[in-house]
Amino acid sequence: MAELTNLHPERNQLIRKIESIADLSEEEKQALLAMPMTLKKLGADEDIVRDGDRPSECCLLVTGFACRYKLTAEGKRQIMSFHIPGDIPDLQSLFLDVMDHSLGTLVPSTVAFISHEVIYALTRRYPGIAAAFWRDTLIDAAVFREWMVGIGRRSAYTRIAHVLCELLVRFRAIGMANDHSAELPVTQAEIGDALGLSTVHVNRVLQELRGDGLITLRGRTLVANDWEGLQIAGEFDPTYLHLKKKQAAA
Repeated sequence: MAELTNLHPERNQLIRKIESIADLSEEEKQALLAMPMTLKKLGADEDIVRDGDRPSECCLLVTGFACRYKLTAEGKRQIMSFHIPGDIPDLQSLFLDVMDHSLGTLVPSTVAFISHEVIYALTRRYPGIAAAFWRDTLIDAAVFREWMVGIGRRSAYTRIAHVLCELLVRFRAIGMANDHSAELPVTQAEIGDALGLSTVHVNRVLQELRGDGLITLRGRTLVANDWEGLQIAGEFDPTYLHLKKKQAAA
């Protein structure tokens, strides 16, 4: 049986992530544990891959926190998704030659690089792994749709409550949240870049959420004091994350 140990933390994170959305056989887990990859430590606010690059490898976030983003001609940043350990946010580079956005760290992070050739060989030999990777990219698209609704039609209060719910559920799915409490490695400015809000506006809304008794923020620790209330405030339904039922449970 392929047991997760401390010997392969980078592979363990990948397996935890995949198992939050799909089933893996023991043989498939062993294949992932044996997959060659190269680790690299990055500081905060460093690019992993840039818009316009032609990468020959994909990146697995092992530790830290990252985002997918684009810059306008004026240099303004729009964050389009947040990424947590276990994510491979650039799987599309297997089939799209040129990156049409950038991936960057938000805090000091460890990234594992896996060559496209290795992933091609792995997915040809193990259709179950190929299906899990395909499912992951489809879930990425579902998250984009949900964020589009938020930015286009939800109030700032609802938008922020929603993204806090999303992060708590995703962290819990990979074992990085204690019930409804987790480290929140994102600044108010970064939340603003993700949700189309100024830092001042984000601060004001976070104060409202605190005042309403929904959350507590101690440093970077987020606690949902009223989980049901926070979900209602954010119009949050975790269906779009397509987690396995036990992972999505409140």
